[in-house]
Amino acid sequence: MKELWRDGPREECGVFGIAWPGRTVAPLVYLGLLALQHRGQESAGIATWGEGGLHLHKGMGLVSRVFDDRLSALPGSVGIGHVRYSTMGSAVLENAQPVAVPSPWGTLAVAHNGNLTNAPQLRDELVRRGVRLRGTSDTEVLAWCLATSGRRTPEAAVRAAMPRLEGAYTVVCLVDGALVAFRDPFAIRPLVLGRIDGGWVVASETCAFDQIGAEFVRDVRPGEMLVVRSGDLHAEPVLPSARRAHCVFEYIYFARPDTTLAGRNVHRVRRALGRVLAREHPVDADVVVPVPDSGTSAALGFAEESGLPFELALVKNRYVGRTFIEPDPQRRDLGVRVKLNPVRELVAGQRVVLVDDSIVRGTTSGKIVQVLREAGAKEVHVRISSPPIRWPCFYGVDTSSRRQLVAAELDVEAIRERIGADSLGYLSQEGLVEAIGLAREDLCMACLDGQYPTGQPREELAGRQALEVVR
Repeated sequence: MKELWRDGPREECGVFGIAWPGRTVAPLVYLGLLALQHRGQESAGIATWGEGGLHLHKGMGLVSRVFDDRLSALPGSVGIGHVRYSTMGSAVLENAQPVAVPSPWGTLAVAHNGNLTNAPQLRDELVRRGVRLRGTSDTEVLAWCLATSGRRTPEAAVRAAMPRLEGAYTVVCLVDGALVAFRDPFAIRPLVLGRIDGGWVVASETCAFDQIGAEFVRDVRPGEMLVVRSGDLHAEPVLPSARRAHCVFEYIYFARPDTTLAGRNVHRVRRALGRVLAREHPVDADVVVPVPDSGTSAALGFAEESGLPFELALVKNRYVGRTFIEPDPQRRDLGVRVKLNPVRELVAGQRVVLVDDSIVRGTTSGKIVQVLREAGAKEVHVRISSPPIRWPCFYGVDTSSRRQLVAAELDVEAIRERIGADSLGYLSQEGLVEAIGLAREDLCMACLDGQYPTGQPREELAGRQALEVVR
């Protein structure tokens, strides 16, 4: 689970969908969402199609809290689910997903991962046509674009809508007993297809398949639409793909280590990141310590390559309520100390290599360095398994302003001074590409180099507040 005490990037959400004739799927959607909980903890929702049409329940908080004993009220053999971290639209119930709207084919439920960089323009068109939106998320805009397309079938509505959608999107829809899924032509956010006995499953990550006993079939292709009706799968290429642009931070940070993305196991990629990092930034030290949990795999690779011992010298308290740890500066110091405790016997008098996945704002990294020094560390050398984040992300990550990014304002030496480390080394972009093992042109590294695959988005049109002001 991505922690609010951390200053790392935070992604928007995870999606899950299943169509399994003759089975009640709500418990499986629930399990799938538990596996995807790390992708969003602000809200969760499940929609199913069964007797009486569409059934929907959603709420604020973790999956286990939102549903509790509600699954029995969600009958049906087709279902979709969603976990959310807000990157367009505030964290309120009106923006929780799936979003349900009336359509010519019955109530349409939509769940979405990513960000539409032209959402304000699309919303303005809908408002001029008399549509009244209840929330401020781009997912609701997307749902109404489908519902008001004037097309005779949901499939035709998706075909009409996809060329008008800009940015990153992986979408699952539920309408009239059909499961529909589609992905943007750059494949920025992940979406995978699986098989379970006589049913079909789609999810943001393969780890959700493992949770329910489904078998991975393949990645959903860029620009592709999948439709499952009565147990039969139809796959259709809707948009041509000029290039793939898989988000590198899925490998660095977002995805679970047991997930496979574009044929690459995430844990193995992160170990490779650490090995390359050790070659690029060696250090005379005594012990390698990860920032748990997302720095663990890279730290293991760093230790293997450098020959230094690996120690879990920072222990994370997993049972602190999230309402206690808030991301404001006044409580960030307290949050770090409550959530991370050093093992003094492992760091006292030692030259420590502290391995983490990223530095966004720099505040938390400085607190962790301070915690290690107070535990007796003689030196603290920080190594980061990603290049500096210098540009905002408009594709579903909560960094839509350069003002949030310490590396956009300071060079590496100045960041080292700010966090109080004895040395600081970032992985290079070349090292990142080497470790992932995909061609550079198949990766989105816009947050690192400002080269956006969809053209240069604008914060006022694609940032977190883009739909908060009524036009």
